[in-house]
Parts: sequence; C-alpha cells; structure tokens
Amino acid sequence: MASAAIFSSLRRRSSPSLEAFLAPVDLPNAAVLEALRAVSMSSFSGKSKKAPFFQGKNSRSLIRKINVISVLLDALIDLGISGIPPTLFLCLKELYLLLYRSKILIGYVNGSSKLWLLLQNHLISGHFHDINQEISTLFDVFPLSEITSLSEDVREQIDLLRRQSRESKLLIDKRDECSRLKLYYFLNEFENGRIPEMNELYIFFVEKLGICDVKSCRSEIEFLEEQIVNHDGDLEPCASVLNGFVALLRYCRFLLFRFEDGDGDLGKWKRRVKANGLISREIADTFVTIPKDFCCPISLELMHNPVIVSTGQTYDRPSIARWLEEGNSSCPKTGQMLVHMKLVPNRALRNLILQWCVANGIPYDPPENSADVCSSAPPSKAAVEATKATAAVLVEELANGTPRAKTVAAWEIRLLAKTGRENRAYIAEAGAIPLLKLLLPSTDAVAQENSVTALLNLSIYDKNKSRIMEVEGCLGAIVGVLRNGHTTEARENSAATLFSLSAVHDYKKEIAQEDGAVEALAGMLVDGTARGKKDAVTALFNLSTHPENCARMIESGAVRVLVGALEREGIAEEAAGALALIVRQPIGAEAVGKEESAVLGLTGLMRCGTPRGKENAVAALLELCKSGGAAATQRVLKAPAMASLLQSLLFTGTKRARRKAASLARVFQRCENTSLQFGGWVWGMRLLEEMRLLPLIQALLLMFQCLSPFQCLCCRDVSLPHSFKFQFFCFVEFV
Repeated sequence: MASAAIFSSLRRRSSPSLEAFLAPVDLPNAAVLEALRAVSMSSFSGKSKKAPFFQGKNSRSLIRKINVISVLLDALIDLGISGIPPTLFLCLKELYLLLYRSKILIGYVNGSSKLWLLLQNHLISGHFHDINQEISTLFDVFPLSEITSLSEDVREQIDLLRRQSRESKLLIDKRDECSRLKLYYFLNEFENGRIPEMNELYIFFVEKLGICDVKSCRSEIEFLEEQIVNHDGDLEPCASVLNGFVALLRYCRFLLFRFEDGDGDLGKWKRRVKANGLISREIADTFVTIPKDFCCPISLELMHNPVIVSTGQTYDRPSIARWLEEGNSSCPKTGQMLVHMKLVPNRALRNLILQWCVANGIPYDPPENSADVCSSAPPSKAAVEATKATAAVLVEELANGTPRAKTVAAWEIRLLAKTGRENRAYIAEAGAIPLLKLLLPSTDAVAQENSVTALLNLSIYDKNKSRIMEVEGCLGAIVGVLRNGHTTEARENSAATLFSLSAVHDYKKEIAQEDGAVEALAGMLVDGTARGKKDAVTALFNLSTHPENCARMIESGAVRVLVGALEREGIAEEAAGALALIVRQPIGAEAVGKEESAVLGLTGLMRCGTPRGKENAVAALLELCKSGGAAATQRVLKAPAMASLLQSLLFTGTKRARRKAASLARVFQRCENTSLQFGGWVWGMRLLEEMRLLPLIQALLLMFQCLSPFQCLCCRDVSLPHSFKFQFFCFVEFV
C-alpha cells in the first residue's frame, strides 16, 4: 500500500494528526463500523463531492468508489454484529486506513494551489492510481461470501467495484498536462530573455486557471514558497525552478492586477491599527507560551536560526557562535568537549518553529543566511529576469502611480526585499530608493511605514547602503521618521535602518552629524519598546566606534542615556560596549565620570550580566581608569565588592574579560594613593585578603626561602596539591 508520506507536502497548518494513519485496533467491533461510516460521511459529503479544479477525473472516480463502499458499510451496520463474521473486522481495519488516505488525497487536491497541482500532475495521478490498486487488493480478500445475509445488489456493486479497480490504468488528464507544459513555456520565455505578452498571460492565468485577483495570486505565491521551505532540497521540481515560478507569479500579480488592493493586505493593516494598534513581535510573544524545545538553551529566547553542534544539541546560531568566539570548546548544555566547531543547520526544527509561529500569528523573520530559504539554490535565469521585470513594474508605479498605488507598491517592495539578496539588488538597480525617500514625509501612516521598512530591507544588502547614503536628503528623511513617525513600527524601523547603515565605518560620522539623529536614538532608548531600544542601543554602539563622534554623543545626552541603560536587561550589554568606546577619550571619560551611577551600573553588570556584558563592563571600567585620571580610578577602586568581582572574572570570565580584569588590577596596584609595604601593596594585600589568596601568598613566601629563583618554581619536583598549583598559576596571571 502507498505510504502516508506521499502526502507530506500538504500544508503543515492543516496536515492530519498521526492518529489519521492508525487503524482503530482498540475499538470494539461495533465501534469500528461506526468509525468507518463517520470517516466516509465526513470525507465525501458536501463540498468534498465537488471535483477539484485539476485532477477532476481522478477525483470523481475515487469519490464514486467511496460512495459504493459507503453502501456496503450501511448494509453491514444494518446486519448488526451478530451477522458479521469475526474475520471480516481485520479487513475493515485495513479499509479504515484506505478511507483515511483517500480523504487526505482528496483534501490535498482541493486545498493545494493550482500551479502546484499542475507541477505535480504526474505524481498526484500516480497516488490516485495507487489507491485504486489498494481497493482492488482489499476486496480480492474481502470475505463477502461469509456474509450470507448480504443483499445481492450490494454484492453486485462491490464485485463491479473490484473489477473496475483492478482494470484501472494510470490516468493523466490531457487538459491538465497541456496546462503544465504551457506553464513551463512561460518560464522558458523568461529564460531566453523574452517577456511574454500581457494578453497571453491574462488568458492563461485568469481565464484558464481562475486566478482572478490579488488575493488568489498571493495565495498561490505563498503556497509555492511554503513547499520550498518545507521540503528544503527534497523537491521535484527543484527549488531553483520553483523560484522561477514564484518570480513569474509576482510579475503577473502586478502586470495583470496592477496595484489594486481589494481590501486585502492594506485593509487588514488598517483594521489592525484601528482595533489593536501595531502588534510587535515582543507584544505578540507575551500572549503565547513558547514551547521549551523552540528556545535556545543559552539565550532562552525563540530560535530563529537553530544549528546543531557535534554533541547533538541545538542552539540558536548567534548564541553558540558567540560562545565559541569567547574561546569555549565545550557544549554549554552537556559540558562535553566539542569534537569539531562545525554548526549544522537544523532545518527540520526551523520549519517546525516557522509553522508554530504562523499558527499563533507571531512574526518570524529568519536571519539573512536562512531567510533566503527560497533562494537556497542559485536563482535560475528565468527567476532573475522575472524579478527584474517585477522590480521595473513596481518602480514605475512608485514614480507615476496614484497615491494609493504608490502605497501598495511600497508595501510590495517591502515584501519582495525580504526574500533574498538578489531581489534587493534588482530593486535598487531599478531606481526604487529615491522614490521611496519621497514617501518618507508622507502624511499617510501606511505609506510612511512601508517606505521606511522597504529601505530597511534594502539596506541589508551592503551595496545598497551606499546607494541610500548617496541619495540627497534620504538620511535626513529617515531621521525625520525616527523623530516624528506616525506609528511605533515606523520609528522602530527607521532606528533599525540607521543601525544597518552605521555598520559602514565611513557613514558613522555622517549619521552622527545629521541633525537630531543621536538625540532621537537616545530618546528611543528611553521611551521605545523592547525592540526599539535594542535597535537604538546597537545603532549608538556603532556610532561610538568612530572616535570623532564622542563629542556629539556627549552633547546630545546619549552618554547619560547609555549609563541609565546599564540597568535594563536586554540592552545593558551594548550600552556598556558603547561606554567602553566613549571613555577611551579624555572628554568621554570626564563625561562618564560625572555620572554618579556609571560605576555602580558597570559593577552591577559585572555581577549579574551576560558573559559578553561582564566583558564590556570591565573593559569600560579599565578605560575609565586609564583616561579619567586619579579621581576616576579612586571612584572605581572604592566600588563595593570590586575585589571579589575581579576574582570572579579572573577565574570564570571570557578570555578577553580575564585579560581586562588583570589589567584593571595592575592599574590599581600602580595607584598613587597606595604605599609600598612588605613584599607588596596595602591595597594589593587588602585585595588578596578579600580574594582569599593571602594564605596562599604567605605559604609561597615560605617556599621561596628553600627554593631557587621564582621562575623555576614550576619546574621543581615539589609535592603540592593540584588545587594549590591551580590557584598559584591563576595568581601569577593576576599579578
């Protein structure tokens, strides 16, 4: 019998449960009959009896056969348990599986996209043929002769059903096959650099396939993209060919239906704003409990790019990559040593997370290297040409369309720019950036949000960063949205755009000097949402890496805001990193030193922060001591529990944190306010006492009396406990 896996391409949100493929073995015999009857009635009643747009002949034939089986089930129910031989129930359980597979196949054909059915025409026809053969096999062994009271007309119908199923042949509808070949013809035209005529596309897609509006066209596109994501390489036709069909459909969507919205996506946006306001990812997450298996063991947040390490554990790529960059070579969850540092994408889990997010209405934006799942294979020439043609149509509408058409075009560019690096390049090359800039000051909230988000998506492609910065007034317009945007999402996305642009060193000074840019970022760091604060602090961190921006950061009040951010979870790490860069300059150290809570905030981060946060905090304190003079050093020296915090970092911190902590200790040792005492320093002895290393040093001094030079200590054959040796070498690193 055909495997249940043949229907694995069914949309995951409506796929059947595992129980659908299990016979009801634990049910009493009477219940088996009722279960069979329920399956046949629910599967092929009402709308299910209507043949689908494609595979019509095969579907109608199968439905007729199921109707005959329903007649048999009615007759068996009328006979009652006493009139049915026990051996029959084994066949009935097989029939249960057969009916369920038939139900799923009919539902699959009814629920799939029309283009997908055309592309899978031969395969799906084979599934119908397999079920016909299963019906024939089942009724060849069905013990009808043992049911003496079964009426003759039912026997005749079942006998006819068995013969027809045995004699059935693989049926491939010629009309469907012609449509499939026509679809490949259009793709071939793009492959050869020719754009099909509009009238020809209209006749095929609208009149023949019945794709009559924007909604149905978008549904077709989404279905094909889901197949690419869910199969991820195990697909026929291959992903590159399917990408070509997706690009073809996008082109037809704009060419045939222009920029009508039909109260579709933009209508949903308006209703959403009116009812609930903009729902950000963070707000949506608060209403749903994320499954534990979908959370990274390191960050405890929803994974967007799950990868597998050599121990078999799964982590989010940014979290495990940072763990490895810090010099760790063990698995964070199990503690096992990693055999290799290769990170293998966990595509199965990523797809499950995507499906869960879709089912719960949670936005899910995979990272750049996996967001282009639809472009996992090199794009075909047909896909490239179709996408270029689509970009040209969109840009033309941005230039010459009505205000509503421009808004829809910005929305579509926003979506298209999310799907791949190549798409971002084609859109920018077509001239979209100057036209999107004109929509940024729009009084229409939808137009403004779509245009700034489109620029954000375009800026992810490195070459587009220079294109955006070179457009006169574009940077100022983005900052204008950050300061006075109509919606929260528009302001957040403008901050994210500045963060993206500030990744290029040459643009950091220009962005910082733009009127109101740093002030607006600092304001979002205070009053923004969790996502907005994250984008703002990262943008400020990028700007801080340019030495000439220090004065601007101080004048704008960004330093004060960054100090306040040290106490806020989620942004403290980047805030400490930015302060570590600012205090490298004397004016920066002076400004940070004037903030009463700066040292306390940094020491608090050393105590309770993430490994990277602790590293940034001790680096900031070190730079503050170096650039801030004796007063700043004394303030850091007097911070509560500083000695124990340094001890903790020396033993448990990252490699960089240990190095910075040791350097900070040496700065204290050279402090002009300390006086030299027996073999050390007053402050140094107090520090060693707090670190519980003073007894160790006293023991070392006794050892020095009987051992030759200190540098040869590690070579002497001296019987010392292992823990003692470990503490000694840590002390050597410290001093």
